[in-house]
Amino acid sequence: MQICTFAHCTLVRMKKITTLLILIYIGISAYPQYKKYSFQQPKMGSLFNIVLYSEDSLAAARAAAAAYRLVDTLNTIYSDYLPDSELNSVCDKSGNGEWIKISEPLFTILQTALKASEISDGSFDVTMGPVIRLWRKARKEKRLPDNDSIHAARLKVGFRFIKLDTIQQAIRLQKKGMQIDLGGIAQGETAKRMYARLSELGFPHALVDAAGDIMAGTTPAAVDGWRIGINLPVSAELMEQKLLLKTTAVTTSGDLYQYLELNGKRYSHIIDPRTGHALTESRNVTVIADDGTRADWLTKACSILPLQKALKLIMQFPGTEVQIAMLQKGKPIFYRSPRFHAYFDPQKSPGSVNK
Repeated sequence: MQICTFAHCTLVRMKKITTLLILIYIGISAYPQYKKYSFQQPKMGSLFNIVLYSEDSLAAARAAAAAYRLVDTLNTIYSDYLPDSELNSVCDKSGNGEWIKISEPLFTILQTALKASEISDGSFDVTMGPVIRLWRKARKEKRLPDNDSIHAARLKVGFRFIKLDTIQQAIRLQKKGMQIDLGGIAQGETAKRMYARLSELGFPHALVDAAGDIMAGTTPAAVDGWRIGINLPVSAELMEQKLLLKTTAVTTSGDLYQYLELNGKRYSHIIDPRTGHALTESRNVTVIADDGTRADWLTKACSILPLQKALKLIMQFPGTEVQIAMLQKGKPIFYRSPRFHAYFDPQKSPGSVNK
């Protein structure tokens, strides 16, 4: 196994699959008033997990239920699968010149998405919906989309054709046939909002795992933090090193589950906005950040950008770190930003529960 640092080596159909696995270690015997409670529900086409510490099992269950209700509400806003979602309602009116007043959650995530597109030079672009739908169909039918179809779909793409009115909280899509796809950012935003809701309800000692987009909150005094495992590229096998996190978000993007394989070539579910084609280089990208939304979209941008450009992008966000794992001749090679290793767990703790 070779390791390089950037400092030295410049239940329903799944909307998005990230490949972060979480290990939560049992270590609260010295703090008996707290017990750990775990909850799991299918949401947004994937499994969403909540783990929290509480002195009251009923209160913990009520808080988790409130967080899951929030997910249901956000899904009716963000989803491009639900025909009547707020997002699809907006896209149905693309190109007609109309300004449409939208909800705070949709406006906020689109503001973030546009800034992400600008700062990443378009390597992240939520208007890729028409192209992404072509590749979804291709994976289902086990065939590649033809170049003419990709070209036609790309004519409807372009984050600069989204206009936002910050005073009226309104949006206008300037091109007809535009389709926004929030799959590369919505689950990170949802995890952040779920954790905020749990904290508001008095449960800051919590972890939210929104299908691999993780927001790790605080822990009781006797618990070191949340230990999280990262899988190797194209494998469910975990890296030997685990992360130890508090009040931090982490997301990994890869193609472990969602891909198309034809003629010995593997096509990722991540599409390059610059070409309209799926990535063919197996790359696991893990981003640690103080914000779940940022961690989510950065994994997509850093999956597409060349290594040095990915590092340059990450360095624009103080406190944000990245690991890019790639296969060379079947062996994993790791490229890491300078302080990524600071989040490694210094201990190997027994008694883990692997989800």
